[in-house]
Amino acid sequence: MNERYSCNAGAGVASGTPGSRGEIIYEGKAKIVYQAESPGEVYMVFKDSATAFDGKKKGTIKGKGYFNAHISSILFKFLEEHGVRTHFIELVDDVTLKTKKLRIFPIEVVVRNVVAGSLSKRTGRPEGEKLPFPVLEFYYKSDELGDPMVNDDHILAFGMATREEVASLREKALKINSLLKPYFADRGLDLIDFKLEFGRVLNYSESGQEVLGEIVLGDEISPDTCRFWDTSTGERLDKDRFRRDLGGVEEAYAEVLRRLGGR
Repeated sequence: MNERYSCNAGAGVASGTPGSRGEIIYEGKAKIVYQAESPGEVYMVFKDSATAFDGKKKGTIKGKGYFNAHISSILFKFLEEHGVRTHFIELVDDVTLKTKKLRIFPIEVVVRNVVAGSLSKRTGRPEGEKLPFPVLEFYYKSDELGDPMVNDDHILAFGMATREEVASLREKALKINSLLKPYFADRGLDLIDFKLEFGRVLNYSESGQEVLGEIVLGDEISPDTCRFWDTSTGERLDKDRFRRDLGGVEEAYAEVLRRLGGR
């Protein structure tokens, strides 16, 4: 099973990392994960760097680390208040979350409410077509392979998760969608689709042995991992502005944070 820990992340970290951080556990496209003081906790530091199309397009979005850390913090708190267990512990500084250390499933769970992006390309359906119910998709987390789509049988056959774990991921993803859709709607945002990552909490015995705990939501929830369209205008307020060279990327991220009550 994939050994990656709680993260997802590229280059150019924003300032404000915690002084007590330990060794780097993982560095990816959008974040760096450092060991925290407790063996079962990590610091997740958000970057300003941006990538798209499996890393073929790269750039920097000024303030992205700040926006995504604060947006994720707000949304994790909201979900926790409504019964969804997450890895979130606290917002440490402007670009850093302290989180529980996880054994991440090598699976991305995508929830779609409206046709957009790759779903439109694969099916020929027009972007903006509302789906009659949330559509769930699974993707194998592999940068080398371009995160290919997989189904339940692939996941079971390749040992990515058990049947019970897959059922749990589905249930949790649908619950998160049922909470976030009206939450964003109240703030003038349509939640088009979004990506989730889950993992098992890593606990440690007195002898230092790893003990796998409950399945919780990991990674982040932000304009990097969600598609947000303005309800009134249809304006895209997410990473698609970077992908499609629409401009106003920083302003879009800032607007999402503003609507969530942040600053």
